[in-house]
Amino acid sequence: MKKGEIDLLVTAPINKNNIQSESFSFPGHTDYLSEQIEGDGLMFMLSQELRVGLLTDHIAVKEVGDAINGKLIDKKVGALLKSLRADFGIRKPKIALLGINPHSGDNGTIGQEDEKIMKPAIKRWFDKGEMVFGPYSADSFFGSNTHQGFDAVLAAYHDQGLIPFKTLSFGQGVNYTAGLKKVRTSPDHGTAYEIAGQNKADHHSFKQAVFTGLEILQKRSEYEELSSNPLQKQKVQRRKEKNP
Repeated sequence: MKKGEIDLLVTAPINKNNIQSESFSFPGHTDYLSEQIEGDGLMFMLSQELRVGLLTDHIAVKEVGDAINGKLIDKKVGALLKSLRADFGIRKPKIALLGINPHSGDNGTIGQEDEKIMKPAIKRWFDKGEMVFGPYSADSFFGSNTHQGFDAVLAAYHDQGLIPFKTLSFGQGVNYTAGLKKVRTSPDHGTAYEIAGQNKADHHSFKQAVFTGLEILQKRSEYEELSSNPLQKQKVQRRKEKNP
């Protein structure tokens, strides 16, 4: 893939414990690919009705508060906006950020992270003209169908985003590593050793990962063509018309 010999990588589920070694100490595909392939990796869960990105993915809950800062938010929001435009053809993306603390901190009553870190970061993007809103209280955001008013949602940590996503889309969702120069997708489920050999495995998520990857490749190609120096193309076309 790094040599450009393949266009799309679709990975099967892995056992994160079994893959660990002295030469491989990554918690998952996303972290490894983010190091190996140019760009800012973003774990992005996709389904027909829902797109959920993660600020932090495979880290312990106790580390989440320390990991989130303005620089990280800017990097992930930037990667998400870029992906929505280039990979999904959304010209003016509208995204929602979920709060770090319960009830987004209740104006600082339950932690200061949302007031001091999340809100200033969101305002910076909004002041740039981007449709970035929040932070929203995660406990009611999906149940009230608020997510339907956005092109994507950025959750603060793994289970905050993955629990509602898998509840609404399990078996049909796709895990996409956005923000990289190459396209990688995978199914939204794990290894499921408990049903191995029982003819119970559902292939639909894996199949959807293949089709989604191909769709993203096509959208990227269209975006690159549309955004690559259109004025220069117009000049060339005019010259051809004058000198057929």
